[in-house]
Amino acid sequence: MMTTMNKFRVALAAAALTFTTATASMAQTAAPLKIGYTSVEYVLSQMPESKQIESQLKDYSTQLKNQLDAKATDFRTKGEAYQKGAAAMSDPVRADKEKELQNLQQSIQEFQQNAENSLQQKQQTLLKPALDKLQKNIDAVAEENGYTYILNSDGASPVLLHGPKEGDVSDLILKKMGITPGAATAPKVTTPAAPAPSAVPAASATKTKTKTKK
Repeated sequence: MMTTMNKFRVALAAAALTFTTATASMAQTAAPLKIGYTSVEYVLSQMPESKQIESQLKDYSTQLKNQLDAKATDFRTKGEAYQKGAAAMSDPVRADKEKELQNLQQSIQEFQQNAENSLQQKQQTLLKPALDKLQKNIDAVAEENGYTYILNSDGASPVLLHGPKEGDVSDLILKKMGITPGAATAPKVTTPAAPAPSAVPAASATKTKTKTKK
């Protein structure tokens, strides 16, 4: 099953690296370099969009889970009916029922995989406007404060290994967006747990079990 919620922060940090090396006044080659850094994860968590994004992801995940649960319930119901009546079935009927259960089981597995991909795509779609807004404000802060580079300090392998406190421009970026740093109580944006059905019997196991009754 999916572990998207636990992996999202790492994925977000990796995605952030594609846009957090903002440059400013590159034409001023004679000017000394001024390097700043920001925590993309921290800034996103302070943005009001984070609550809305997380809420929409949870709603979408719930929809997928409900569909998956319906498939799992259908599989269980038909599996139980097969187990009860298999002994009285003719060989062709029993083979047909076993094939049906195998197809249902495969359908559940495919839906789980498709649901994971769909949830990731939904996550990217919802995040894009917030990331675009963040990039725009990073560029503005860099230009207004004379930063040649701004680095992302997030990630399992941080881009920034050392930096003075005065180099952290996260609060400047938040203020640029009209957000008071630290005032927001929004949690960090995470994706909800991946949809997972209740445990269902394996079709192959059911097939083997009933054949011993012949």
